[in-house]
Order: sequence, then C-alpha cells, then structure tokens
Amino acid sequence: MGILDGRKAIVVGASSGVGYGCALRFAEEGAEVLACARRLDRLEGLAADAAGRGFPGKITAMTCDVTVEEDIDRVVSHTREELGRIDILACIAQGGMRHQTYLMETTAEDAFEYYTGGPLYTLRFMQKVFPVMKEQHYGRIITCASHGAVTGQPGFTAYDMAKGAIMALTRIAAHEWAKEGIVTNCFLPVVQNELYGQDPQSTAAREQLEEIIPVGYFGKAYEDA
Repeated sequence: MGILDGRKAIVVGASSGVGYGCALRFAEEGAEVLACARRLDRLEGLAADAAGRGFPGKITAMTCDVTVEEDIDRVVSHTREELGRIDILACIAQGGMRHQTYLMETTAEDAFEYYTGGPLYTLRFMQKVFPVMKEQHYGRIITCASHGAVTGQPGFTAYDMAKGAIMALTRIAAHEWAKEGIVTNCFLPVVQNELYGQDPQSTAAREQLEEIIPVGYFGKAYEDA
C-alpha cells in the first residue's frame, strides 16, 4: 500500500520538472492524479510513464493555461465530477520562466507575467478547491516557491517577487483554513531542470548552487522533490 492510496490529486504544471516528478511520485504512492499544464503531449507522456512503471495510481492528462480562469474552473470541476473528491492540490507551475531580468531592467509587464503565472493562478486554484476540501474536512495544499524569495537572486527580480507572494499566500491559508482540516505547505525545491543554463543568470545560479549544496548533489525532480 502507498501512503496516498485512494487520494485524488490535482498537480498543476505537471508537464516537466518538479511538477512531472511530483505527479509521478503521487501515482507511485497510489493517488489518482489529474495532471494539467499547457503541453498535452508531455502530459500524455507522463501518464504513459506512470502506467509503464506499473504504479497503482492513474494519471489523467488535461490541458490548462493557468492564466485563463475558465481553464482553472474546468480542471477543478472535472476532478470533482470524475474523481469524486479533491484531496490534494499541488500548484507547481510558474509562468515567465524563460525571461529573467535584473532589477533596473524589470518592467511592470515582466512582474505581471510572473504574478499571473504564479501567485494569482495559485490563489484562484486554492479558492476554487476550498469548498470541496471544507466539505470533506480534509485537504492538502502544496505550493512551490524558491530560495531566491528568501535570499534574493541577482537577475531574477520578477521571479523572486512572485515566489515571495506565493509564500505569503501559503502562510495566510495555513492560518485561515487549518480549522477546516486543510493543511497548507510551501516547499522550495532546488533540482535540475531544463531552465538552468538557458541564460547568464540561470547559469550563474546553477554554478553557485553546485558549490554550496552541502551534500554535493544537485537533486532531481522525481527522486528528490
């Protein structure tokens, strides 16, 4: 038996990286997973990956643009109608990741892109699953931030701003919703992904992390996150 046997989960941003690894691990532990992102082909590959490994949990793929509220509504309603419950919400997606800027180069439009693709969609998903979790008197909400929101990373201005907002949102939910049986946590993963090395900022960040990680190992999404 897995620790998530019988649980129903939504994983947002499951087409790659940390989201892919989390969805895969949830299925390994027995959860039924609604995996959503914009790239359906990758989500279908994820579902096939889980099935090919013989995991007890099933992964269902569904497209979702987190900047479109109607897409979020569709994912939440489909999960409740088809799976009967929503036990876990994991908001892993983050928009704007391929456009990093230093402070003086950051525009309001840059920040809005990160906020729309980060804390704002997370807020919407949380608000829309809340009535279901409240009725169940059970829920687990997982959000995803970054160590940069705590330490500050040169060249990642809008990204770090958005991740700081996600951390604040998570704290508020933890206080307001605990009495409803809903546990809310934010994690700050440091794992290998396709974005490291795409620009000078991310290359420098990767090199710095490789030097300071105490165990001397740069984690991987499925194995570590």
